[in-house]
Amino acid sequence: MKKNGFGRVICDLLEIEYPIIQGGMAWIADCDLASSVSNAGGLGVIAAGNAPKEWVVDQIRKTKSLTDKPFAVNIMLLSPFVEDVVDAVIEEGVKIVITGAGNPGKYFKKLNENGVKIIPVVPSVSQAIRMVRNDGVIALVAEGAEAGGHIGVTNTMSLIPQIVDAVDIPVIAAGGIADGRGAAAAFCLGASGIQLGTRFLVADECNVSEGYKKKVLDAKDTSTTVTGATTGHPVRVIKNKFAKKFKSLEDNNASVEELEKFGAGSLRLAVVDGDVDNGSVMAGQIAGLVKKRETCKDIIQDLVEHYRAVVESL
Repeated sequence: MKKNGFGRVICDLLEIEYPIIQGGMAWIADCDLASSVSNAGGLGVIAAGNAPKEWVVDQIRKTKSLTDKPFAVNIMLLSPFVEDVVDAVIEEGVKIVITGAGNPGKYFKKLNENGVKIIPVVPSVSQAIRMVRNDGVIALVAEGAEAGGHIGVTNTMSLIPQIVDAVDIPVIAAGGIADGRGAAAAFCLGASGIQLGTRFLVADECNVSEGYKKKVLDAKDTSTTVTGATTGHPVRVIKNKFAKKFKSLEDNNASVEELEKFGAGSLRLAVVDGDVDNGSVMAGQIAGLVKKRETCKDIIQDLVEHYRAVVESL
């Protein structure tokens, strides 16, 4: 990718070989996955999720022992430990932070003072504009509704060019990208890099449960659905008993409190315990295109080679 000029800005900015960022997937994106992606030339990401500071520090230190390449920490701003996680990032010398699920504005000053590069995830033009008003934001991840996990409402094809036109910093496209065709489309829309989550779920180095991986590998184009729209925090998941029950509760006007109680711990149930019937199996619509297990290195090399073949055929 970088060889052909595409992605050069992001590669230079983050000091990586390819403009490929691994998604910050809670309970999934740990030191093993992050270090493997970074070693393969992309930007690996540790997902802090709702984890306490001690876990984040441990993961950062393990990642440093597994790679000498740049990596990032994804900070979920709704986490009860968010302030501690920000401190952990600074104390451990992590130089790139990707923020999601909230406004990181109150932490910008502290992160800026410690030389941390900030990349917020945004689902809309209005949020993109709001983010770039802050010092220290070097790029944005614009995530379309095709993505797995927490999503916005606008699809990637429509979202990327509008955000690219609205801001003057690099935009990383996310949602619905799993191969060279998706990468080429993202760059044609004006993106400077791409973020992948779902394809990395089946990487050999990804420690998600075997049942979870099988769900992704068996997925078709219509295998996902969106839950939680009535709570204001929609989440894309693979259809199963959990999703069906959640949708039923929503259809019967369950309160936000009831829905949150029902969903509590559901992601861990699928990721760690392997209960992919009663747990939340977060994955993007592109899961239907993911058909084989590979190492992170193979995934990245396959994507890069496929991308170059697509570009050369245009």
